[in-house]
Amino acid sequence: MVAPTPISLADGFPDALQALRAQMVDLTLRHVAATGNGDGTSHTDIPCLQLIKASCSTPKTAPAFYEPGLAIVLQGRKKVELGTETLYYDPLHFLLVSMPMLPKGGVIEATPDKPYLCVRIDCDTATLAELMLEVGPVSSDAAPSTESGLNVAPVSESLLSAALRLMQLLDSPQDQRVLAPLLQREIFYRVLTGPLGPRLRTLAQQDSATRRLARAIDEINRRFHEPISIDELAAVAHMSASTLHQRFKQLTSMSPMQYQKQLRLQHARRLMLGSGLDAAAAAHQVGYESASQFSREYRRLFGTPPRADIEQLLRAG
Repeated sequence: MVAPTPISLADGFPDALQALRAQMVDLTLRHVAATGNGDGTSHTDIPCLQLIKASCSTPKTAPAFYEPGLAIVLQGRKKVELGTETLYYDPLHFLLVSMPMLPKGGVIEATPDKPYLCVRIDCDTATLAELMLEVGPVSSDAAPSTESGLNVAPVSESLLSAALRLMQLLDSPQDQRVLAPLLQREIFYRVLTGPLGPRLRTLAQQDSATRRLARAIDEINRRFHEPISIDELAAVAHMSASTLHQRFKQLTSMSPMQYQKQLRLQHARRLMLGSGLDAAAAAHQVGYESASQFSREYRRLFGTPPRADIEQLLRAG
């Protein structure tokens, strides 16, 4: 478990980082307000960039689907739980998601006057592979001490500066198509040459065990609504079934079948919330044959039956 890190922006946040962060806070609040979305995730005209706002903390952690990429907190604090591991990220630390994951997460510091604000930047594995070849071996690179799809590291001035320049393109639509991909490359270059470089390298390397596991995860994501066997996933990952099961659980804290089940339930939740489907229709669409089994497993994961959970989420929104 990673212990909480006390935050004192006055004492622990260098002036240069504070100035960059202040500009990013202003940009985030202005563009979130312009979308009219309020709290939640706001997608932008830059495909790799999302802005996240929460005006209050979440009293309990809830499972969520995390895509590969970076989460840079500008204000407030959040934690994620993956198995027995708990990670905290805040204005001093960014979160790296190296492959699709299903951790539990919750905002633990946010108020209406000072909401939680976060910048999310997607990860492009093809770009990472190119960058890895261009950068070449780094003498400080070492094998990661533990295998996990989630990692935190201190925010650097160079990383924050690149992220700010990407955000500033929101005010220059004519420059986005050309400059956004370049800034995305710079951002992940900063991560690649920083403390989490070894983690990104394992994702980018075609023959690494992590990359082969990522292929198995991609296969589950693509076929989550249909039956899929451990042997099929092992073939995709070029591993034995037992090795896949062991490494998959080490990386994600769950078995491949548990991962598929949670992915189904997450997707069903989105269908009920966004498309207005009832529980039975959503259950059928994500691959459940039994509505009662779906309701039991949904309640076990989210703590509330489907209908009550969706009503609660709609009231909160």
